[in-house]
Amino acid sequence: MARQGREIITLQCTECKRRNYSTTKNKRTMTEKVEMKKFCRHDRKHTVHREVK
Repeated sequence: MARQGREIITLQCTECKRRNYSTTKNKRTMTEKVEMKKFCRHDRKHTVHREVK
């Protein structure tokens, strides 16, 4: 059961365009799209991952 105010989002690699990670964010406090530097297994390096629908 999901907590109120939080939404599950998917993170997509900016280089290989694969959807590698999922996480949650608070929609009220974080209105912009999330960007994180994560490890991409397909590129085998750390790349920027952005939130997608």
